[in-house]
Amino acid sequence: MAIEKVREYFRKFGIEDKILEFDVSSATVELAAAALGCEGKRIAKTLSFTVGEKPILIVAAGDAKIANPKYKAKFGTKAVMLSYDDAEKLIGHAVGGVCPFAVNEGVAVYLDESLKRFETVFPACGSSNSAIELSIPELEKYSGFSEWIDVCKDWE
Repeated sequence: MAIEKVREYFRKFGIEDKILEFDVSSATVELAAAALGCEGKRIAKTLSFTVGEKPILIVAAGDAKIANPKYKAKFGTKAVMLSYDDAEKLIGHAVGGVCPFAVNEGVAVYLDESLKRFETVFPACGSSNSAIELSIPELEKYSGFSEWIDVCKDWE
């Protein structure tokens, strides 16, 4: 199970006990916000795309949407999300639990500027009923991100 991969990954940093697991689904921004009792915009949703043949992840605030012109300017191609079936195979986590932790080798992780307005955010931890509260510097550290990017809209 992917949450166990994430737990093992976090064990290296001594934060595996910070993972929150819920009796209800947290598979969408709305469900995660309800499970956590927080605003949806503080959910750090992880979106999976392909750029050419390469899978990438973009972590963005829960109220942000991909801006196709910005995405194309950054990556030189149209935004194409991974299919449900391809996400688990290429990323290492199934849809509903996709997160930037313990991903397959070669998956680039990008953090969107929409996250920087928060002290802490809540990304998933590999399952459809988990999350972890991280500061932005912690998210940077544990996600192994490539760079900060600005490819979202509707959050400003």
